[in-house]
Amino acid sequence: MTVTSLIGAHVFVAGGLATGGLRNAAEIEAEFVQVFVTNPRGWALAAGRPAEDAALRDSGLPVFIHTPYLVNLGSPSAETVERSVTSIRHALLRGAELGARGVVVHTGSAVTQSPEAAMRQVREHLLPLLDEIPEDGPDLLLEPMAGQGRMLCATVEDLGPYLSALDFHPRAGVCLDTCHAFAAGHDLTAPGGMARMLDALHAVAPGRLKLVHANDSKDACGSKRDRHENIGAGNIGAAAFGDLLRHPAAAGVPLCIETPGEAERHRADILLLKKLRDGCPG
Repeated sequence: MTVTSLIGAHVFVAGGLATGGLRNAAEIEAEFVQVFVTNPRGWALAAGRPAEDAALRDSGLPVFIHTPYLVNLGSPSAETVERSVTSIRHALLRGAELGARGVVVHTGSAVTQSPEAAMRQVREHLLPLLDEIPEDGPDLLLEPMAGQGRMLCATVEDLGPYLSALDFHPRAGVCLDTCHAFAAGHDLTAPGGMARMLDALHAVAPGRLKLVHANDSKDACGSKRDRHENIGAGNIGAAAFGDLLRHPAAAGVPLCIETPGEAERHRADILLLKKLRDGCPG
């Protein structure tokens, strides 16, 4: 029996998680949503609004949360690490309140210190957070980056030692960003390229893939540049996303767009992915 992958989007929540988020989701025909629960470019933590939280929960629409962009447990700055821990804990608590399926966190950068020192920090601070997650709380989803700078995890093979540092904790899942993977050097446009990448992911992290950020790329394979493009309009192309949707490792895994533009372009991206999911050519 084939398990259908939901197609959703990171949505704008102006006016409230439910008021704005559900309106945006309906407009672009998203089957689930990803949201920020606090300022994505700052450290201030926002409290939930009970009525909005209840409305989003009661909608039945699956929810994922993305942590702020500043979060980096590999940073040489003790202040950044401390604030990152607080931010991740806040997102996990808000995720539990919203009934979210997962909380996405970037895997981080060593910045100016050695990768070994940075990974010791990741282990020291992330393991306790993973242990705190209640049984009915969201998984923490690790998102590899595009390989720029001193990133700790970029290719899917990098997930092996990263998860090993976390003792393959059962609440540590994976969020795969197609633009990041392409930029990191996975040639998703080559014949069988998407399948090879997903096979490699399954080899190092079987059953850990919980979410895909479905983004085309403005730049070439191996560019190490994280610039998203609309589905089929970039250097990855629509066909690769069809390959992804047909691969056993991605069966039932939700696909979330984080593509440029306003509602009209997001709706077009979602409709294209739905056609590919349903076996129609892009």
